[in-house]
Amino acid sequence: MTFITRLRLDAALYEPAPPRRPGQRGRPRIKGERLPNLSVVAEEAKTVWKPTTIANWYGSGERTVEVSSRTAVWYSTGLFAVPVRWVLIRDPEGEFKTRALLCTDLDADPEEILSWFVMRWQLEVTFQQMRRHLGFETHRQWSDTAIRRTTPALLGLFSLDTLFGHSWMRQAAGTFRRQAGW
Repeated sequence: MTFITRLRLDAALYEPAPPRRPGQRGRPRIKGERLPNLSVVAEEAKTVWKPTTIANWYGSGERTVEVSSRTAVWYSTGLFAVPVRWVLIRDPEGEFKTRALLCTDLDADPEEILSWFVMRWQLEVTFQQMRRHLGFETHRQWSDTAIRRTTPALLGLFSLDTLFGHSWMRQAAGTFRRQAGW
């Protein structure tokens, strides 16, 4: 399973733990030396930025952004050390602040990580519209079986409604004038 999420620019990132020397005593190290904050990395002149174009950027079409990525170990006291790939994203047009993502798949391509993260927008909008228009997650049933029946039924109803609306708009392309967003 791969996790992708936002990462704070001041997150504590470390190098991997150095290998144990022969005969070394004590517990093995969990992490290596502390790496600079991502906010510092974003401002450094030596940071290599790669321009990339992401399709369907939050529903507004293609968008060109610059990305920089490396691997590190993310560690918080009391938790396991997690090897991650971090991705810095900055907008060459300056419309949004520099952001960071983390991915637990160290071999994933930074552009792929960013496109996966942006795809979540379509799911969030779908669930928001289902809540607003079909009462999704406002079930009044108390039994688990009733909930297991109504949730897929509402998802199917929303899918059919969307497909019918799309085909109707395609047929009436010249005569249809949208008045509302839904």
